[in-house]
Amino acid sequence: MAQRTESDEPPEELVGPLGRGLAMLRAVAAGPGNRHRPGDLARATGLARSTVDRVATTLLRLGYVRAEERDLLLAPRAAELGNAYLSSTGLPEAVGPHAVALADALDESVSVAVPDGDGVRFVAQAARRRAMAISFRAGDVLPAERCAPGALFAADWSDAEWEAWRVRHAEDPLDSAFPAVPPRTPSGGEGGDGSTDAVEAGFRARADRSRTDGWAADDQLIEAGLIAVALPVHDKAGAVVCAVSVVSHTSRHDIDSLAAVALPPLRAAVAAMEGALAAVSSAERGEPPAGPGTAALKEELGAGFLQSLARGLDVLCAFGAVRGPARLSELARLTDLPRATARRALITLCHLGYVREDEDGFRVLPRVLELGHARVSGFTLVEIATPHLAELVVRVHESASVAVLDGEDIRYVARVASSRIMHIDIRVGTRLPAYATSMGRVLLGALPEEERAAALAGLRPEALTPRTVATPEALAEAVAETARRGYGWVEQELEEGLRSLAAPVTDGRGRVVAAVNVALHAGRCPAEESLAELLPHLLGTAAAISADLAAVSRWSPVRVS
Repeated sequence: MAQRTESDEPPEELVGPLGRGLAMLRAVAAGPGNRHRPGDLARATGLARSTVDRVATTLLRLGYVRAEERDLLLAPRAAELGNAYLSSTGLPEAVGPHAVALADALDESVSVAVPDGDGVRFVAQAARRRAMAISFRAGDVLPAERCAPGALFAADWSDAEWEAWRVRHAEDPLDSAFPAVPPRTPSGGEGGDGSTDAVEAGFRARADRSRTDGWAADDQLIEAGLIAVALPVHDKAGAVVCAVSVVSHTSRHDIDSLAAVALPPLRAAVAAMEGALAAVSSAERGEPPAGPGTAALKEELGAGFLQSLARGLDVLCAFGAVRGPARLSELARLTDLPRATARRALITLCHLGYVREDEDGFRVLPRVLELGHARVSGFTLVEIATPHLAELVVRVHESASVAVLDGEDIRYVARVASSRIMHIDIRVGTRLPAYATSMGRVLLGALPEEERAAALAGLRPEALTPRTVATPEALAEAVAETARRGYGWVEQELEEGLRSLAAPVTDGRGRVVAAVNVALHAGRCPAEESLAELLPHLLGTAAAISADLAAVSRWSPVRVS
């Protein structure tokens, strides 16, 4: 992976638990699989097993990881660390929409990357849906010498940066530390013998050419068949802040034809991006995501909770509320921490290479994205919702599901059944008429007024049971009432004996994208008792899924499955 910027000698003010916690997160994110045993993490980090247990307890309670049986897995909240960097830069807001428009215009994938030491880290992508897809995740890192943006960034490298690159390449000539790319071929892909000298010669030549031409090309450097052209994006001061690439493959273009087709609209898009970046850089951010109170957690969990780790992560997340550099006093205010405590956390984060101190304040660095952002940003709605459904079923002892609106129907996308002998037997993929279900009414009620009216006008409700709301006027009122009260309730309208309660699930922009429900046999207890017992748990689950979805979908939509 990209070179580390940790100093040789740790500072006296180093916060040890923060460093160990970040090492654990890095190990969980970088591991070969999604699940990690504490013993494996102890070996990967070099930490004592007792230390791993204390760090795990803290990260679990803060929501950055979750436990499944004896394994630890990344949790959606880990995305907030990378979101802090992305929010601080303003890049997704300024560059993302123009990247999407460019991808639509060219019918090619477009990616945005930033320099990260001797690597190139992706922060956004607008991909094309094809059988032969080209896709990197936000947070993935590539060797600078194996992609077009790397040549643009290396054009401004100092002698020290080139030397750091040489050391890394000599130690890892096959790029085994970069899991996002295929291993380098023995020849090095530059027409040479694969030695560091040969690869450097080719890389320097491309960097020099990009300095002269103003753009760079990747002619199958990442892997055979993959080609790209890239342009730099500058800030108001003229510094290169990112690079935008148009990516294709050799079945559609060679590098010359791709450059001829892509460079003119790419130049226009970059000009628009630079204008948007100048405007967004002066915008103010809101408050950082609120975490659980660390003082209360320390009192609750005692020695098992590492308060200094929690505080350090709060400081890191607080960068998301500040555009550009942040002052110590500002970060202390945002986290409600004493200046001395915030300063020690910043010193530690600087030492570990996640933050840099400049004359105008502290800046969070793209290396933060290595703390699970790439993996978490790929989570689907099903992956996010299922653990919460399982917890809900344990609490209420009834089956729970998540569904999305699909035309006139709802479609079940996630489900956890209860262990009762008599339970509701519905499977993932099942479609049911939206008008007769609690989740359908939640989803219909969340539509904008004109869309809701059009959707209801197209429905032809039927009396599935004697209780079914089966007239257009009554259905419109039932949907409106569902929207007003914030939850759906259907009593034996879909099937005799079936009672269902549903709540909306929202994404990072506050849009209702799904619904979660609890279904049970109506004869189990009176309707009022079901509502009183189930609604608080259901609303809490909907809020938890929505919070996780907001973290993961902050800058890009989440796939359903």
